[in-house]
Amino acid sequence: MRIDIISVAPNLLDSPFNHSIIKRAQNKNLVQIFLHDLRDYGLGNYKQIDDTQFGGGAGMVLMIAPIANCIDKLKSERKYDEIIYMTPDAKTLNQSTANNLSLKENILILTGHYKGIDQRIRDKYITKEISIGDYVLTGGELAAAVLVDAVIRLIPGVIGDEQSALTDSYQDNLLSPPVYTRPAEFEGMKVPEILLTGNFPKIEDWRQEQAYKRTKEIRPDLLENE
Repeated sequence: MRIDIISVAPNLLDSPFNHSIIKRAQNKNLVQIFLHDLRDYGLGNYKQIDDTQFGGGAGMVLMIAPIANCIDKLKSERKYDEIIYMTPDAKTLNQSTANNLSLKENILILTGHYKGIDQRIRDKYITKEISIGDYVLTGGELAAAVLVDAVIRLIPGVIGDEQSALTDSYQDNLLSPPVYTRPAEFEGMKVPEILLTGNFPKIEDWRQEQAYKRTKEIRPDLLENE
């Protein structure tokens, strides 16, 4: 998979993409991540990328020309399965979306900044808009990092135990059941006896029951989607 990211502040993504699982995925050539500084496509001597809003109002808006020039250049080099805009005024990222994107070959992500981007970019180029929650960040870089992490960990070979990703929360509209490890007792708190029996069919039944119980208590809205 190849992921291109257009950003006003690409240095914000250096750390997330150069450590842990995402770094190992790149070292294994399972994914390639390329950062593109929008200011390289800025206009004039000062490389302008933003301007005031038509009609007045607070906040600057990312201009259409620098973004269009960058996207056009990247599209001339390869075909993208999705061109994604990270923005708070979109559908919230969920596991189903991450699963779907993990099957793609080339993804282009545009991160917003300031008051947002010229609407005409959204109308002409963007194929999918994604939010990571009902709140506003300084820019879309951290949101892009969240999306990339959620997608990359699903690519076969990225995680050592691929089955692990398939049993995460939200894969079946349920939260994960509680998990335990050694010791079996700590300060009087004991691991549920069923987990120590070695009876794996019964253990799986227990985990399903616990997953359903936790989901009903914490995220009953997920059960409405069944």
